[in-house]
Amino acid sequence: MSTSEGFVKTNVDQHIATIEFFHPQSNSLPGHLLNELAKAITAAGVNPEAKVIVLKSSGERAFCAGASFDELISINDEVTGKIFFSGFANVINAARTCPKLIIGRVQGKAVGGGVGMASAADYCLATKHAAVKLSELAVGIGPFVVGPAVERKVGTSAMSQLAINATEWQTADWAAQKGLYAEVFNSIEELDAGVATLASKLAGSNPQAMTELKKIFWTGTEHWGELLKERAAISGELVLSEFTRNAINAFKKK
Repeated sequence: MSTSEGFVKTNVDQHIATIEFFHPQSNSLPGHLLNELAKAITAAGVNPEAKVIVLKSSGERAFCAGASFDELISINDEVTGKIFFSGFANVINAARTCPKLIIGRVQGKAVGGGVGMASAADYCLATKHAAVKLSELAVGIGPFVVGPAVERKVGTSAMSQLAINATEWQTADWAAQKGLYAEVFNSIEELDAGVATLASKLAGSNPQAMTELKKIFWTGTEHWGELLKERAAISGELVLSEFTRNAINAFKKK
């Protein structure tokens, strides 16, 4: 696969599995990359050489722009729509059920599904450029699939603020105040140093203890396998509406 189509790659070093994704359109995620990302998280979870996972994206100012608009506008039936939105559900569920702690490295802006992925990480570090936005309502859908992960992380009030005020960015400091980010750094260099320090500490910690902690952290989400599929079906239906198609085309022209 050429870099023009994006990539997902995993590197394991010093018991730290780093999963990196990239897409030339601000790290937006078409279906094939979502599928690869879910598989990569699952594989790292069972890799005996990996004790902790770091989830990151390439580039400087965009962590993840969410769904691929090109793929969204090409959806012509509810089944295809549900399959596409299930891609985000699968990534969130892969992170949720992974027996290893996941550190999110958020170097830039996160939109929609990107906020969902940051929320699915067990511990997130970011730069001051890592503003967040749930833009789904602005294109006629809604953050149905990522909603449970975001709400679990920041609470119903903060999640509803993001979902309702869908065209406005909230700052990285706001996200930290709400609990999405554990710490905000001034530069990518400082961020990477912070990620490396934490990952190294965790790589030397008791794997069984970390697994048991993760089970406790995610208690009450056991039904998400079915819940996120149901949410994907809602989005898959809404994406077919004339309102949504017009809104997506308008966004693409900006």
